[in-house]
Amino acid sequence: MLDQRLVRENPNLLTRELSRRGIKVDLNPLQLLAQQQRDLEKERSNLQAKGNLIGKEVGQKIKSGLSPQSIEISQLKFQGNEIKKKVGLLEEKEKALSSNLKTELLRLPNLPSPECPDGKNENDNKELRRWGEPREKDEKDYLKEHWQIAQDLHLWDTERSSKISQSRFVTLLNQGARLERALINFMLDLHTSKGYQEVLPPVLVNTLSLTASGQLPKFAEESFRCADDDLWLTPTAEVPVTSLHRDEIIPSSELPLRYVAYSPCFRREAGSYGKDTRGLIRLHQFNKVELYWFSHPKESKAAHIQITNDAEDVLKKLELPYRVIELCTGDLGFSASRTFDLEVWLPGAGTYREISSCSICDDFQARRSSIRTKEGKSIQLLHTLNGSGLAIGRTMAALLENGQQTDGSVMLPKALVPYFGCTHLKPA
Repeated sequence: MLDQRLVRENPNLLTRELSRRGIKVDLNPLQLLAQQQRDLEKERSNLQAKGNLIGKEVGQKIKSGLSPQSIEISQLKFQGNEIKKKVGLLEEKEKALSSNLKTELLRLPNLPSPECPDGKNENDNKELRRWGEPREKDEKDYLKEHWQIAQDLHLWDTERSSKISQSRFVTLLNQGARLERALINFMLDLHTSKGYQEVLPPVLVNTLSLTASGQLPKFAEESFRCADDDLWLTPTAEVPVTSLHRDEIIPSSELPLRYVAYSPCFRREAGSYGKDTRGLIRLHQFNKVELYWFSHPKESKAAHIQITNDAEDVLKKLELPYRVIELCTGDLGFSASRTFDLEVWLPGAGTYREISSCSICDDFQARRSSIRTKEGKSIQLLHTLNGSGLAIGRTMAALLENGQQTDGSVMLPKALVPYFGCTHLKPA
């Protein structure tokens, strides 16, 4: 959530930075709410100060010998009680204004980092670097897309999955199920070996948790909700891990806190119908290993580089060619101020596909979640960062396409063999 002081003190900055995202916003209603709240706060504060003076005066007069039942004392007490009533009414009005202001601020995205390149959409994103040698379709033209390979190897069943639930769900079978499990364990072991704390969070999260991480109210239509409870299916482990320390003050000596969390993820993928309907790219349910940092503000820029490197290391160890893209302002996620996307090469499809987004959110999520850090007597909001390390289904798709052989088998990278148990996926 944005700092409401910006609405009052620097609305031009808000307008300018949101326009970099392509968002035009009328701040006048917000400014009016903020000013009304500030005026009520001052009025309440003045009345409380006046009430305190009356209370002191009553105490002094009683000490000097004046009877508590005297007319003078009774009048002062009456004045004090009237002030208390007015303060109570002002507190209610102030609370309502504060709630309205917060509701409006929750709808606004994070401000982009000054380092984030300007642009309108994904066409303006900036490629930073590439790693690995992409396989290209050669004269034999035998390279297939991952869903074709999966069908040939009987790795999953989509038709029966639709019978169980609906379209965009998949049931992994035999080698497919084993490969998914191997990838999860490989990624968790790799990240915990670097000092990440492993977390297995709840899959059902409440409205406060979704609001704290920035999914609500913006992405309510993208999420699955349990109708009879204040619970939602988590779209990413970022949501429960953000709220792991909600309303807490973390000593600066304990920072950074680095978590790695495996979780199933659930998304409606509204608006994506007709896109990537085959295979593992756009499913309503998928598995993901998420990296998450709680960082001191002074160290968060370096942390952003490190969390990206940690996600890249998975691709390197799995021998998957990829590129790193910096998102422009018009393509940033709601909570992010700067994002590096990792896109893995899919030779069968002949394209790069996003497999991880590594984002720094500055204090945006921390303010929504009231997560602070204390250094001496100083207390301030900390910074949060997140990145997929990695999306399991898309990693499997990349392994199938990059490891496919002319005999129909799929060769696995050496780092994964101990987890899977053999070197190849083979036709039955």
